[in-house]
Amino acid sequence: MSGDELGGRSLLGGRPAASDGTGRRFHATDPESGATLAPGFQAASPADVAEASRLAAEAFPALARSSTATRSQLLAAVAAGLEARAEALVARGAAETALPTTRLEGELARTCHQLRMFASLILDPAWADPRIDAGDPERRPTPRPDVRSMRRPIGPVAVFGAGNFPLAFSVAGGDTASALAVGCPVLVKAHPGHPGTSELAGQAIAAAVQASAVPPGTFSLLFDDGYAVGEALVRDPRVRAVAFTGSRAGGDALRRIAHERPVPIPVYAEMGSVNPVFVLPGAARSRPAELAAALHASFTLGVGQFCTSPGVVLLPRGPAGDALRDELVALTAGTPGGTMLGDGIRAAYERGLATLEATGARPIARGGGLDAGSANAGLACVLEAELAEALERPSLLHEVFGPSTLLLRYAQVGDLERFAAAMEGQLTATIHAEPDEVTGLGPLVEALADRVGRLVFGGVPTGVEVVPAMVHGGPYPATSDGRSTSVGGRAMERFTRLVAFQDAPRTLLPELLRAP
Repeated sequence: MSGDELGGRSLLGGRPAASDGTGRRFHATDPESGATLAPGFQAASPADVAEASRLAAEAFPALARSSTATRSQLLAAVAAGLEARAEALVARGAAETALPTTRLEGELARTCHQLRMFASLILDPAWADPRIDAGDPERRPTPRPDVRSMRRPIGPVAVFGAGNFPLAFSVAGGDTASALAVGCPVLVKAHPGHPGTSELAGQAIAAAVQASAVPPGTFSLLFDDGYAVGEALVRDPRVRAVAFTGSRAGGDALRRIAHERPVPIPVYAEMGSVNPVFVLPGAARSRPAELAAALHASFTLGVGQFCTSPGVVLLPRGPAGDALRDELVALTAGTPGGTMLGDGIRAAYERGLATLEATGARPIARGGGLDAGSANAGLACVLEAELAEALERPSLLHEVFGPSTLLLRYAQVGDLERFAAAMEGQLTATIHAEPDEVTGLGPLVEALADRVGRLVFGGVPTGVEVVPAMVHGGPYPATSDGRSTSVGGRAMERFTRLVAFQDAPRTLLPELLRAP
């Protein structure tokens, strides 16, 4: 779409921020050509951040008291607004990220689906977990008090847009949807890699807010290509929680800022994972070509730019493992380079591969030549090492964001249990086993369940189904808080806290707690 259709200014309570013509501006870049995209985007000023936070704090009491029907209608209206802007969103998203239009169309559908999922879930009072323990004034030796509790929203939430999901994990993504669902105003710090896409999505939310019965401060969108705006948001005393999807360094930095506040706040950060795949000997022996094809499709999907990409595959030594490895090598050698999200992502990918090699991983396959017309193409790569080497040198198990995977060769099934017990927290782990191997997998499954957010059997880790039961989280360093999820119905819990009312007059109780 034309840059002339974008304003390039932050939205404060849904309205464009005032521009005095002196603010610093930045531009999005086409990752494939390296060309600068119009228009320029004005970085939010400290005054803009303060105003957005003030509006959110003022909006919170009314939004928290609003009916679930009102908030459900708001979420549905946001989804409809995104769909009305589908052509522009997909076109601008493709220009800013080099992601295929089919991928962006699917991501838009997912974004609208999760908005409508939360719109439906909050109509069921179960989301608030209301509990009533009626009092008993006749109990002896002391009367039992009447105690009633439920979840309530915590206040304004700062959401950081993700670079690799310009729709589903950004301005109108799951963090925003789940926060609005429970009654928390949202302040989004747009990702600098796709500001135009972010503005279009922000316009959809602002229009839905304006047409609804919620206060204007329910939503604000702030632009910046650096760290100042994000840091100011996390430090603002009116912000009560943070949601972030990105690097471990970025998530840890936000956690430190949040903990340094006079009143610390929770930071729900999804930060990285190698998503290990455990291939049992029988599975490797019976279906090497099938498994190789599935793994190759998974780690090269979207040029490997998925947080659930399988970065480590545990493969048995011997002929069975060799056959699967050789199939994977052949597939990878024929894989053309793909354009990555930007020069920073591509450079980090190349540094990550270099670090793996310097640490002892041996490259055994590389993809086809780079597209001469692409400024930021990345090559698929398969590396190999011994499982024992990875246990001795944990840096082999650090995430490399891009289209690569590391094969770790093991001697016996017991090695898998030792690896699982020693590995860091992960978003996912996957097991491939034949039916006759399942009986002995109890200890491995138990060890993995202690260290991952989602355990996949017989599939691939890429592809996070948006359903109420889904868990997209995991122990640190996969996320900053392994008790939470950023996908699924439980995502709402992050932005609530429990409150109990003891012996409260019925007229002062929340509606959900007024039952006899």
